[in-house]
Amino acid sequence: RRVRLYSRYQFDAVIIASRLSPLDTLNYYLGARMNEDLKIRLEAAAFRGLVAHLQKRTDVQNIDLMNLAGFCRNCLSKWYLAAAQDEGIEMDYDEARTAIYGMTYDDWKSAHQQEASPEQKAKYEETKPLHAEISGHR
Repeated sequence: RRVRLYSRYQFDAVIIASRLSPLDTLNYYLGARMNEDLKIRLEAAAFRGLVAHLQKRTDVQNIDLMNLAGFCRNCLSKWYLAAAQDEGIEMDYDEARTAIYGMTYDDWKSAHQQEASPEQKAKYEETKPLHAEISGHR
């Protein structure tokens, strides 16, 4: 089943007329058609896309993600682990990391992790207050 989306011009006109943010406008129009199951499926697809993108972009270091966005692959692993535990699924941190990294953490580190520069480390300390609560670095 497909949800009809408005054309870019119709959508822009609605945003301007309603003075709602683009996200609020989209939520408003999809709200009547979006049940909880569909919402969860869309969120899961977005999460899978993010994980696949990060697995592909092995050149992007975790410290850079932390410095720019306040979360990294390890944070995603912790969120994944917490969600599994909330559902009563037995899982450990290494299993969660493997799900996010697409390989064991040790394999990823040896193949892709670079030594952090002094500048990266300084930025990391500077941005600590903005890091995700689950990161364990706050």
